[in-house]
Amino acid sequence: MNRSSGAILVLSGPSGAGKSSLIAKIIDQIGPTYFSISTTTRPMREGEIDGVHYHFVSVEEFKREIDEEMFLEYAVVHGNYYGTSLGAVKKALKEGKLVIFDIDVQGHDAVQNRLSDITTSVFITTPTLEELKRRLHSRSTDSEEVIAKRVEMAKREVQRISEYDFLVVNDQLDDAAEVLVSIAKAARMKIPTLQINEFVQLWEANA
Repeated sequence: MNRSSGAILVLSGPSGAGKSSLIAKIIDQIGPTYFSISTTTRPMREGEIDGVHYHFVSVEEFKREIDEEMFLEYAVVHGNYYGTSLGAVKKALKEGKLVIFDIDVQGHDAVQNRLSDITTSVFITTPTLEELKRRLHSRSTDSEEVIAKRVEMAKREVQRISEYDFLVVNDQLDDAAEVLVSIAKAARMKIPTLQINEFVQLWEANA
């Protein structure tokens, strides 16, 4: 059975686990993709570009888009809003692309609730909490207060690993990337329940 539409790959994990590095490492090896860019109300960091890393908007604009039901999912993380545009995702799926989400556990819940048939989920983390702390400090982008919040959030997120299809421990980047490529390719082959039922009916009809 061949897939005529796209699929979804959800990547979650603590800030500092290396999700962005892994995505950059595998993106040219997994076929046509659409990386879902989140909309956020958090301040832009040095080096970030609006429309490339995130769509940066005001709180007022974000709330208006919530009212207009323009998000597949949204959540409040560390006091800032983050959301995923529904229209762009639907367009990419119709084009047969693998839609990649880099979202937290709350976002994963929302995607599974609406699109679980075509969704494969992966939790990415460091080998240990101590290594996560080291990476957060070494990238020097957050204050000690923000790092502390990220660590506490990570402790809660790790408790929900069992809700994901796969766990990738990003110890060595090349090794983790190799595993993630295999998962991404498998994600494209996931067949929605409706298509499976149609196949079974046709299979039986030709008895």
